[in-house]
Amino acid sequence: MSMKIVAINIGKPITVEYNGKALTTGIFKTPSLEPVFLRKLNFEGDGQADLVNHGGEDKAVCAYPYEHYAYWEQAINKDLGNSAFGENLTLQGMLEQDIHIGDIYQVGEAVVQVSQPREPCFKIAKKHGVPDLALQVQNAGYTGYYFRVLQEGWVQPNSEVELIQRDGNQLSVQFANNIMHHDKSNKEAIQQILAVEALSDGWRETFMKRLAKMETDTKA
Repeated sequence: MSMKIVAINIGKPITVEYNGKALTTGIFKTPSLEPVFLRKLNFEGDGQADLVNHGGEDKAVCAYPYEHYAYWEQAINKDLGNSAFGENLTLQGMLEQDIHIGDIYQVGEAVVQVSQPREPCFKIAKKHGVPDLALQVQNAGYTGYYFRVLQEGWVQPNSEVELIQRDGNQLSVQFANNIMHHDKSNKEAIQQILAVEALSDGWRETFMKRLAKMETDTKA
């Protein structure tokens, strides 16, 4: 199956009510029918509210596989609209088991690189009214992933995506998700992931702390 963009989704943060309190979030995005310029930190016209946990060069673009939509519509018994998971790029033919951290792709004029899996947060649950949806996404492994931008440029809706370079370590997003959330004490796998130069700073820090704790516990 060819790899292509199903939709480019952008939107500035808005404030909504959540559990009786005001919540500012950038998860509500709408598809663009026109080309959008991709910069180092995001698509023009897009933005994140929580800049501690979202955004930055390692998480400039959030991508989600279109193939998962059918699964979630059945799982939560709801018709999903555009950018259901707050993603910037809804992609076809690019599942977590096939995409590797460090892979480099051409999207329109821009060049992007996979940096880490996406970590679902409670705002997905808020958007769809399913309290444990973030945990469901994490457990299913249908998380999507982030790109960093290596080359800025215009991106066309519905354009094809071209693999430029496969990372030599060939550690998939699915593999990294499993070690982060399930097989947490797999020291060898953690070391393999840390060997990927393109791994985001955030995930590198988390795995290094976990590895250090494991080594301390072993010595004790």
